[in-house]
Amino acid sequence: MSRLSDEQADPSEPVLAADTAVVLDGEALGKPRDRTHALGMLKRLSGRPHQVFTHVAVADCSGAVHRATSVTQVCFRTVEEPEWVRYWASGEPCDKAGAYAIQGLGAAFIERIDGSYSGVMGLPLFETVQLLAKVGVRIV
Repeated sequence: MSRLSDEQADPSEPVLAADTAVVLDGEALGKPRDRTHALGMLKRLSGRPHQVFTHVAVADCSGAVHRATSVTQVCFRTVEEPEWVRYWASGEPCDKAGAYAIQGLGAAFIERIDGSYSGVMGLPLFETVQLLAKVGVRIV
């Protein structure tokens, strides 16, 4: 995928941005710094519910910004340390908020969710389609 330079960008096109936070007991769990940090986060999530917040924003050509937030409750099953260690070794959790990816091997740890699967992945499609419609982009 190539990036457009500022000279190539079309100012009449909307701009979309999104970011995701995994929150446990009121604390945002960012991306892991290293193996120890990741295993600590995964251990804390084991057997517990947490929230995943994904905020989406779309800026239109006038500079107006439209925003939405998806909030999903995720419950991990109880997971033993050998599984966390193998999961870390897969490389998947290295750059993921909360040190897991619902769309990959991390799905094996998730007992249930209440909310948006795509929001936990990092781009809540329902909210994104609604925001894009506000700026004239129709998906369906």
